[in-house]
Amino acid sequence: MKVLVLTSQKRIEKYTDFSKIPNNWELLYLDSVYREEEALRIGKTADFIIVDAVSPVSRNLIENMPNLRVIHSEGVGFNGIDTQAAREAGVYVCNNASLNSGAVAEQAILLMLALLRRLREGDSLVRQGKQGQAKISFILNGIPELASCHVGIVGFGSIGRATAKRLAAFGSKVSYFSRRRLSEQEENDFGAEYLPLDELAASCDIISLHLPVTPDTIGFVDGDFLKKMKPSAFLINTARGEIVDQNALAQALEDGSIAGAGLDTLDPEPATLENPLLNLSDSCRYRVLFSPHIGGTTDGVFYRLHRNIWNNLFLAAQGKRPNNIVNGI
Repeated sequence: MKVLVLTSQKRIEKYTDFSKIPNNWELLYLDSVYREEEALRIGKTADFIIVDAVSPVSRNLIENMPNLRVIHSEGVGFNGIDTQAAREAGVYVCNNASLNSGAVAEQAILLMLALLRRLREGDSLVRQGKQGQAKISFILNGIPELASCHVGIVGFGSIGRATAKRLAAFGSKVSYFSRRRLSEQEENDFGAEYLPLDELAASCDIISLHLPVTPDTIGFVDGDFLKKMKPSAFLINTARGEIVDQNALAQALEDGSIAGAGLDTLDPEPATLENPLLNLSDSCRYRVLFSPHIGGTTDGVFYRLHRNIWNNLFLAAQGKRPNNIVNGI
């Protein structure tokens, strides 16, 4: 069996238990940024593709790999993979859904707390020798607790639910919006009440995004959505950068339509210096907090992800159905 690896070789080598890989399996390494002609040159006869969650796998690549059985995202995302072409070719597309839920939920909570406690600003002022002034200022301006916040979760899949569980431990009021409303028992289990999207945007102190990227969710948070939020509210995005209109968010931060944003993802990625959110005025310097898309990239997550990937490839090699199929075969 041949495996075309379109992601970091170092990650594969760190998180794979090679004692479980048959000796006659061959791994063909490129990287997450690759030239398609090079992929076909070295991987045309490959049986499997392992691909970075944000990298593309085109129709042309799929149609020109006659032995291809499985395309496996290294993470949860798979929007760069032509799932329709794979389905037409009888190729399974799989992802690692739900395996990073707890880790991403932790990152969302981290960003919430950091914004509420003005962590970046406080750190900067202490480093400038202004600890006393900062403490007085922060106290007089008011330091909110997460327990006092009404948090709205947009998208209530495994990550949204994991976030709700953690917020319950803080004592936050939690509401959610999802295409499918939970049963009353499920809502009680997660301590979350359903709200229509407009009501959730207008009433919550923090909005946390947990949506997949689909044609319907690209630009989901636009200028109209941001105008519905409270001027004192924070936006948290640990999902995908494409879900948020970057220009609209930059404008909302500049004009004070919202209080701030905590962002683990941007669009495009890797982030470019041209991104409007990286070019805000000095007055917005502490109103936006970035992390480098690490919400779901803990050691524990990557060991789980790679264990699942190889288990799925072993199943397919035996003629069995893999798990986490996302293209409807």
